[in-house]
Amino acid sequence: MEPQLLDTLADGVATVVVHHPAKRNAMTAGMWRALPPLLDRLAADPAVRALVLTGEGGTFCAGADISTLRESPDDAQQLAVLAEETLAAFPKPTLAAIRGHCVGGGAQLAAACDLRFAEAGSLFGITPAKLGLVYPSSSTRRLVSLVGPGTAKYLLFSGELIDADRALRTGLVDEVLPAGELDGRVAGFTRVLVSRSRLTQAAAKEFANGRTDRDAHWAEQARGSGDTTEGVAAFLDRRPPRFAWSI
Repeated sequence: MEPQLLDTLADGVATVVVHHPAKRNAMTAGMWRALPPLLDRLAADPAVRALVLTGEGGTFCAGADISTLRESPDDAQQLAVLAEETLAAFPKPTLAAIRGHCVGGGAQLAAACDLRFAEAGSLFGITPAKLGLVYPSSSTRRLVSLVGPGTAKYLLFSGELIDADRALRTGLVDEVLPAGELDGRVAGFTRVLVSRSRLTQAAAKEFANGRTDRDAHWAEQARGSGDTTEGVAAFLDRRPPRFAWSI
């Protein structure tokens, strides 16, 4: 099978799989190019309530396919940044499910997700210093916001890999699961996500991502949504809420 991105939808959760096992799921130029329109399609689909990004088999993503950098490193980096920014702007909750290597462009994609769950034994690294590349400013700022300037400099200056436990301690990942438990935890957590208020999630995502000028917009959305009324009624009636607001 050619290198590609595979997507499925089940129970409100879209799963996008980086599929290039011959090169540990390294992203080709075509895969970087294909990701933004795929994400735009999923964002526009009202049946999609959350998105999981993962890799085929035992590796999340080993970075960019280096053979694509030989021809035009600037173009390849621009494609990667566009894909990263589109993922970061996805209007619904996103979660990276990580096994094995999450390196270079793979770490770039994982950092653009809202949450990162990793299997024990996973390895993380950001490796432009090994290739003489300048890591994009937007990607650097996103990394700093996750792990702080000290750990970001350690990763970027050295290009060294860190294990899942250190990634958890520094904030690069949110949970580390024992071998064999990642899929079950991701499935259970995404069931929680799709049961919650999309209104709350969409507003919280904007605010957490630094958009601080939309309080009036979201207050108006809340007044017209009925979600607050439904949430309070469901709590008092001791039943699951049936939230109606959608993007």
